[in-house]
Amino acid sequence: MFENNAKDLEKRKDTESPDIFNYLREEIPIEDLKDYASPKRLKSIDFVKGFAIIFIIFSHTSAEWFSEEWAFLHCVLFPILDILGPALFIFLSALSVIFSVKLKQGILPEMVIRNRILSRGLSIMLIGALFNMLYSYTGEYLMPFPYNILPSPHWIASNPFPLNLWGWNILFFLGFTQILSYLSLKLDKKTRIFLGLLVIFFGPAIREIIYYANLEMYSPFNEFDFVVYFLNFIISSPIPQLTLLPWISIIFISTVFGEYLYNSMMKGTKQELIYLSRVFLIWGSIFLIVGIIVGFRLHIPNLFDPGKSTLYTFIDLVLCANEQYIVPEIRMAGMPEFMVRGMTSNMLYLIGWSLLLVAISLHFLDIKEKKNTFTEMLVFYGKVSLSLFLFVFAFDFLFYEIFPIWFFLPATFGITGLLGFLMYIWLKYFRGVGSPEWIMVEISRVTQKTEESIKKTEETIKEKIKPKMDETEISSKS
Repeated sequence: MFENNAKDLEKRKDTESPDIFNYLREEIPIEDLKDYASPKRLKSIDFVKGFAIIFIIFSHTSAEWFSEEWAFLHCVLFPILDILGPALFIFLSALSVIFSVKLKQGILPEMVIRNRILSRGLSIMLIGALFNMLYSYTGEYLMPFPYNILPSPHWIASNPFPLNLWGWNILFFLGFTQILSYLSLKLDKKTRIFLGLLVIFFGPAIREIIYYANLEMYSPFNEFDFVVYFLNFIISSPIPQLTLLPWISIIFISTVFGEYLYNSMMKGTKQELIYLSRVFLIWGSIFLIVGIIVGFRLHIPNLFDPGKSTLYTFIDLVLCANEQYIVPEIRMAGMPEFMVRGMTSNMLYLIGWSLLLVAISLHFLDIKEKKNTFTEMLVFYGKVSLSLFLFVFAFDFLFYEIFPIWFFLPATFGITGLLGFLMYIWLKYFRGVGSPEWIMVEISRVTQKTEESIKKTEETIKEKIKPKMDETEISSKS
């Protein structure tokens, strides 16, 4: 009797909701925090992320901290170092998602894998949405709400809530990258390559057509077209830092190389890594060279076409770059097209550099196994890059237009070192509790726990009703 009671109790436990609070009290291994979005056993990916996040910190501080006479340096270096910007993080994010999904297939249920990716992607998009809302209240929106939807006043500076949550900033796009990378695995490699190239070559033109059609609605004599507004809202968004077209092309292309990465890692030999680095190197060179050839012409700011300045903000950096008077004879004739963010040649150029940077990092860190304090520091920075990216905003406004170059460099290096040190302390002594990486891992753990509980409940219910269904079937036959 006692044995039967024990069995009944065990079955009841299986059908109960998961004890989430006790589950959340369990400590998360530090390595899970560091590796939540990185292919394990590959230092090169985190090294590239760490290298890139340092320059992203520099780009943020240089936009605010440089004194007026040195502000031109930001405008000169920003388009050059954009190879270490959003495109690289999108490429690495998609690469990591494919590796992670492939690694867990056959080990975890497909539903658990899917929900982990969705929860992680939506969480990052939510953080990005909060930034969008903040931008809307500070008046930094670049796309006003059409005047003739609302009564007087005829237009407002930004979209009302909840529309102001939508916008393709880097965080919002990185969250979307997680989701689309997983969904794109339903397509074969050739289809993804075809879609990627199709978006690269036709995406910018489609976006321009829709954008200018939307811009015409700002005239008081034109009717509001909901279809045009909706398409422009989805593709360009009120804050077009990045745009759906052509930036999703990077996701499609990266997922293909993510599968090459997974296959080589599963074989686990140095020869395979050498082969992988050569594949990345060759294709990276092809994309880079084609991008430069296609986008060799120069673009200059057009004061009579303000729409183009919104579509391609990098063109206007020429004006800022030419404000330097240290060497008055040196002037930028224009911005090369392959450096203008969002153009066809720029997509090819950025994908090429992403492949090359991964190939070089693979060669030195995973094949040659170079290791020193500097590389280990960058690998650590790469593992906590999401936290570093968010925390740098807290330091952006410490200073405003006060530093010449000789003060700016030590100040920025100091902030970069301080951020890394604080993250190290946070992880070592506080287990990273509350950090963005910790939040992502917690969401994944809760998702997995819930899915496991649901599965157990379904199996228990099936076991309970099976005898009754068998009895019903026998009686119906008789």
